[in-house]
Amino acid sequence: MSNKYVYFFGEGSAEGSASMKHLLGGKGANLAEMTNLGIPVPPGFTISTEVCRDYANGGYSTDVVKEIENNILKLESVTGKKFGDLSNPLLVSVRSGAAISMPGMMDTVLNLGLNSQSVNAVASISGNPRFAWDSYRRFIQMFGDVVMGVPHSQFEEKLESIKAFHKYESDTDLKVDDLKELVELYKIVYKNKTNEDFPEDPLKQLWATIGAVFGSWDNERAIKYRSINKIEGLLGTAVNVQSMVFGNYGDDSGTGVCFSRDPSTGENYFYGEYLMNAQGEDVVAGIRTPQKLSTLETGNPSIYNELLSVKNRLENHYRDMQDMEFTIEKGKLFLLQTRNGKRTGQAAVRVAVDLVSEGLLTKEEALMRVTPQQLDQLLHPMIDPKILNSLKPVAKGLNASPGAACGEIVFSPEDAEAKSAQGRSVLLVRRETSPEDIGGMNAAEGILTATGGMTSHAAVVARGMGKPCVAGCKAVEISGKAMKIGKDYFKEGDIITIDGSTGNVYSGKCNLVYPTLTGELKEFLSWSDDVRSNAERDGVKTGFDVRANADLPIDAKRALEFGAVGIGLCRTEHMFFDEEKLEHFRRMIVADSLTERVDALQTIKEMQIKDFIGIFEVMNNLPVTIRLLDPPLHEFVPGDELGSLAKMLHKDVDELKVRIESLKEQNPMLGHRGCRLGITYPEIYDMQVEAIISGAIECHNRGIKVFPEIMIPLVGTVNELKILRERAIEVIDKIFKEFSCEIQYKIGTMIEIPRAALTADEIAEYADFFSFGTNDLTQMTFGYSRDDVGSFVPEYLSKKILKEDPFQVLDEDGVGKLIKIAVDKGRFVKPQLKMSICGEHGGEAKSIEFVYKTGLNLVSCSPFRVPLARLAGAQSVIRNRI
Repeated sequence: MSNKYVYFFGEGSAEGSASMKHLLGGKGANLAEMTNLGIPVPPGFTISTEVCRDYANGGYSTDVVKEIENNILKLESVTGKKFGDLSNPLLVSVRSGAAISMPGMMDTVLNLGLNSQSVNAVASISGNPRFAWDSYRRFIQMFGDVVMGVPHSQFEEKLESIKAFHKYESDTDLKVDDLKELVELYKIVYKNKTNEDFPEDPLKQLWATIGAVFGSWDNERAIKYRSINKIEGLLGTAVNVQSMVFGNYGDDSGTGVCFSRDPSTGENYFYGEYLMNAQGEDVVAGIRTPQKLSTLETGNPSIYNELLSVKNRLENHYRDMQDMEFTIEKGKLFLLQTRNGKRTGQAAVRVAVDLVSEGLLTKEEALMRVTPQQLDQLLHPMIDPKILNSLKPVAKGLNASPGAACGEIVFSPEDAEAKSAQGRSVLLVRRETSPEDIGGMNAAEGILTATGGMTSHAAVVARGMGKPCVAGCKAVEISGKAMKIGKDYFKEGDIITIDGSTGNVYSGKCNLVYPTLTGELKEFLSWSDDVRSNAERDGVKTGFDVRANADLPIDAKRALEFGAVGIGLCRTEHMFFDEEKLEHFRRMIVADSLTERVDALQTIKEMQIKDFIGIFEVMNNLPVTIRLLDPPLHEFVPGDELGSLAKMLHKDVDELKVRIESLKEQNPMLGHRGCRLGITYPEIYDMQVEAIISGAIECHNRGIKVFPEIMIPLVGTVNELKILRERAIEVIDKIFKEFSCEIQYKIGTMIEIPRAALTADEIAEYADFFSFGTNDLTQMTFGYSRDDVGSFVPEYLSKKILKEDPFQVLDEDGVGKLIKIAVDKGRFVKPQLKMSICGEHGGEAKSIEFVYKTGLNLVSCSPFRVPLARLAGAQSVIRNRI
């Protein structure tokens, strides 16, 4: 701990600065900085965040108490006022301020120092008794609420009763005698709740309030805010004790909040609101309707121009959009706060681009000013922020795929497709989804499931489609064509709204906003591409690319539009989801003999060739990594409705049931899937390899540049890869001979089994590339079923057993170590071995940074996350330069 705990600011100089946010919090550090810049700031002092930690551990040390007392005396000396003085009393505000802005989450008390005697002194000095008594009643209410836990509503009831009795419409209609009566009523409310009189001693008021503000660091809303925004590692909040300036003196006084640019759009426009004859709480509480800042220019041009000058100085000094609070006291301007303004994703990009064009930032500095989460906002519809705080969710699940959607509830994919075809917006609600639901998922505006995790079928497919999804919503109980959520019942056709960015579910239709993509975004992302393409390791230019997971030509086209430089994962099983292909694929699965299976595969091959040609055409001159069949075969066969399949195959339904039952496994995710299918049914992989290379050669002959990369999944031993690689090469050589044409190709593998990571040196001998499938690697490393983690991982997170959901953020300590082992072992054998990540972590910012630091060449993610990954990758390169 430092030897100094309290930092004074005032009279044009301060003991702190903007660089001391960790100790002074954002508010205190910026008050000190503004003071040093000569901007008019009411004097005061900041008690450091270290004291917050000590307060939580049992109280203040004698050194801290002495420093606070000394700074109270200094404040009294600077202002010429004194606590409790009957001729010129000192009044202060007490505000919180953490190193990272947490607006509204912690507590504030204004007008501290007033009591039954000093209120008369303030009335006399100001010549405005109404102002004095209004300030006193506000102080009693805030102190009672914040410090002593007296419900705010109990004070409001007394205020409203007086207004109703006199038929007043506004708080400002209250006369001096009304306010005096209200003060007495407030004191009765206070005593009834606390069993003690309202404190008269200003120092007692101050010490109690300082403790309450420190204590608010651990209030429920502050804890939740830090959890939601992943704010960690802070000591606590600082406490700012500052001499009061009053916006409620009269019509020559006022208060307001302003932004140096529009926080919604980023437009370079001085934006804000203010109220005359008011205190700050009136602006934010919505008690009175504030005026637009632009009207101040005509109403008081002198103050407006001074504020405009301060705004320009602060924005140029901090080189960022500023959020400022100001008060006008009897015609004199004071700044109470400045901070880097919160902004939408759209505004963040525009401000960053504009600040570069204005010469305030370099391109790389601008890239660091926009978070990947802000960028993600630009790509998905969202609930209108103006109404969000007034909404109450009926349930909460996992935020599996971002964006918001509303529509009629349907409970089957068939109904989703039918109603969508009629032009109706629908939300598909399922206990869980399966590959058979793909048509309904595609038709729906969004998906809600009762079970499943962040990498469940619903989550993965929804992210690939760019559709909102809330998964693992345990409160949802489905029965037929109806569902129950707590005490609420919903039937098919009822309207709900889901927010896949938060996991919230709302009853009824919520207003959605659709952010627009702008030229600024394209320019901004081009800077990130330049940074990543020039990435170096050990003096060697390596680059750091972003590809997309795309399974169909339409996905590939979308990936290109979002800036992907290839396909890092094409899941061939997703190509079988349309009805015609699924029929033949099922015929192959239930075949009783090799002849029947090969016959079905021949039909499928022609379809696969067309699929691959479609992707190669779109991705002309870019690499395409194609994963051979991975999931267990039983996932593709129908559950109970076997009649149509039996009829097509000319088989008995009961006979078909026996065959399908034989395919089922106790633990299919660890069973007969991936390369194990290729070993036991080699004809399946032979067909797929033939289709890939045949399609590639056809494109090559038409002048389309193709770079196919064949990826063999779920390899756990070197011999699996050796056998399947050698067989694939035989098939490829045969096709080359048949077409009298050769093309470049690669054969690699997914590292998604811990044993593969541990034996990566052996596996590298037969691999042209590694791609880490982190969904399965996480599942197998933790021993968690990724479809069932919703039942316990939230509890693990709340109890700090896990720091993050490992299916959302890559587990660096466990899974990450396996990746590092595999990288080191693989590169020991082949120093230039290309390595990538293609699991869902490829679109998550923290995971991307780990991937870059570990030495991988690229990430691959769903098309809608490509812009996020482009930015996160560039930020990783900038942060990790030596």
